Order: sequence, then C-alpha cells, then structure tokens
Amino acid sequence: MTDRPPLPPFTRDTAAQKVQAAEEAWNTRDPHKVALAYSEDSVWRNRDTFLTGRLEIAEFLTRKWQREQEYALRKDLWAFDGNRIAVRFQYECRDTDGRWWRSYGNELWEFDAHGLMTRREASINDVPIEERERRIFGPRPEPEHGATFPVR
Repeated sequence: MTDRPPLPPFTRDTAAQKVQAAEEAWNTRDPHKVALAYSEDSVWRNRDTFLTGRLEIAEFLTRKWQREQEYALRKDLWAFDGNRIAVRFQYECRDTDGRWWRSYGNELWEFDAHGLMTRREASINDVPIEERERRIFGPRPEPEHGATFPVR
C-alpha cells in the first residue's frame, strides 16, 4: 500500500497540510482523483447519504458535480488529535436551474496509518445566494493557504 502523506499522528502543520490538500483535490472536481484519498473500505456520511468504499465515493462525487456546477470550496482546520481532523468548510455552486448556493459544513475525518481517510462524516446546510453575493471563485490562491475563511 502506498502512503499518502502527511501521515498521522498529526501536528498542527501536518493537519493543515492535509486540509489544504483535500481542498485542492476537491476543487479539481475530479471524482476519481478525489476518491484516491480514501481507503478502499472508507465509510462516509454526507448529509443523509451513507457510502462505503472508493467506488461508491467516486460515483457519489460524479453525481454531485453534475448537479453542483462551478463548484468552488474553502476548508479550514478546526481541530486535530492523533489520526483525526475536524474541518469547517464553505462552498458555492450553481444548480442546473442557474440558482446560486453557499453551503456551510463541518466534517470529521479519521485516517489509517498510511494517511488514507477511513471515515468521513459531513453535516451541511445550504443557503441560497444571489450571484452578486459570491465570495468563492475557483481554487484558493497560494498566498491565502491556511487563512481562515469568514463565515459571512
């Protein structure tokens, strides 16, 4: 098995690196690339959807990014301990009817010794926004890596 650094136990710096790497991967909107960060038997709860394994994760993400167009994400490290990381995030997207949304959420992550995520639990709330209210445009510029993204 190939390691996916940084590996647990996490420090503040390595946890922040893991969060930034996840943000960058998700902003590619490439479901197969994103799924490689999860163990073969990874367990997910995403809102009211429960998934197991990379294949289900990739299929879920494919459907997600078909619905959520122009998706752009920001993740912030909230806390870490050993092999676990807690994350706050926001993303914006346009639905297939052209309406804009900002989604706020929290994730709990658990990793194996190889740095693969074995568990992800996400709680997410959606808020309709006007296009003029958008704040998230594409991937985060490198000078902003690690900066906390404001709630409003």
